[in-house]
Amino acid sequence: MTAVDLQTWEKKAAEIGQGLSRFVAIWGDASGYCPFVHLATRRKGASSAEVINLAAPDRRFPSIGAHQPAAILMERAIFDMHGLIADGLPDTRPWLDHGTWPGSRATKPYKFKPVNGDGIHQIPVGPVHAGTIEPGHFRFSVNGETIVRIEARLGYTHKGTLKLMRRASIDHAAKLTARISGDSTCAYSFAFALAVEQALGVEAPARAQILRGVMAELERLANHLGDFGAICNDAGFPLLNAHGAMLRERMLRLCAACFGHRLMMDLIVPGGVTADLAHGDEAKIDRELTIVSTQFERIVEVYEKTASLQDRTVGTGRLDPAVAELLGCGGYVGRASGQTFDARRDMAYAPYHDLHFGVPCRDIGDADTRVRVRIEEVRQSSAIILALLRELPDGPIQSPRPPSTSPREGNAIVEGFRGDVFSYVRISNGCIEDVFLRDPSWFLWPALETAIEGNIVADFPLCNKSFNASYSGCDL
Repeated sequence: MTAVDLQTWEKKAAEIGQGLSRFVAIWGDASGYCPFVHLATRRKGASSAEVINLAAPDRRFPSIGAHQPAAILMERAIFDMHGLIADGLPDTRPWLDHGTWPGSRATKPYKFKPVNGDGIHQIPVGPVHAGTIEPGHFRFSVNGETIVRIEARLGYTHKGTLKLMRRASIDHAAKLTARISGDSTCAYSFAFALAVEQALGVEAPARAQILRGVMAELERLANHLGDFGAICNDAGFPLLNAHGAMLRERMLRLCAACFGHRLMMDLIVPGGVTADLAHGDEAKIDRELTIVSTQFERIVEVYEKTASLQDRTVGTGRLDPAVAELLGCGGYVGRASGQTFDARRDMAYAPYHDLHFGVPCRDIGDADTRVRVRIEEVRQSSAIILALLRELPDGPIQSPRPPSTSPREGNAIVEGFRGDVFSYVRISNGCIEDVFLRDPSWFLWPALETAIEGNIVADFPLCNKSFNASYSGCDL
């Protein structure tokens, strides 16, 4: 991390606004004698993010959100968590603070953005929902059945995870990392492990690197299979949801059989992995992938040949590629709207640095396109797993971690199933001094609000599921 002055910070903000640098994350640290705000950016072709920090002795800093809308939610969270004010921030409403904390800074009732016009009325939905999903409040402004505006308000699953990680041991912090967003436990653990390894100058053994890739792709497969069915369900076709759920369950059972945990929690750790494949497990994965792939292609054929299903997904919830680029959307949402970034290829971390694969990308940006990107990624992940297993070497699965007395830092970007996950750590004496973990959903929620405008209320569940943004990942 590089300490910068006010002029350099503002120059970097301008570069982000001009598209010369890509915004990754912004977070605060008010634990010391002088508060700081940290900014992570990346340039095309760089193997890691660049992190700078600015001292904020008066608890104020120039807003990045004034130049890059993707930073607005994070700067709102910075004020909630640390009381640091982003000068010029277009939206200063609370994000995580609902007015119930001791010493809460949310002193006024929350105001949703107004919508003017004849016949406009509001529909409040949540934060408690009928399904078994995380809590989030959605405020619809509608004209008849047409959605004019929707706003999402989160913060209901705030757990103080980042605060719990600070001053914790590396091992304990790794456990907390794996529990940030349960469907992305491998992605988060992978990013955290790489950041710690960069800080300590450690490299995981070759066998562990391959196993990490296998775990990450199994996680991607399970989530995409489940999402495919769930999207079809919200489009009124529950039969495909049953088949998608069945295929997801097969993948989770495969993970449990080979690695001892359905979600593969606490398996990717700094220095390597904690579980290995036993004799016969590689053949078991091969057989199961063949079965799942065959059955998946059958339900894909049903999806493509069902006119009523296509009528619900084609053209629904379109995200304009220009908006996707402005908000930094990645994963299936970004790639369905013309964004080609994939950290596995573009950041070239092990074990993907030795693989050659394309990135499925389209530019229509509707719910159907997001489904089709998922379909292509299911096929791709199956091929990647088999390619990795063919290269699996013998050897240890963990490297020893050297002691760290003076502060050392590292960062990493890893491709999760939703998009790129960012991790930053500063370590001293074997403990975490500072940490930040950024979910791709920080960029997906504002994109969903944009994509839903002009659709009917009945299509909101379909649009929401086609994005499938994480609540917990943004409530740190």
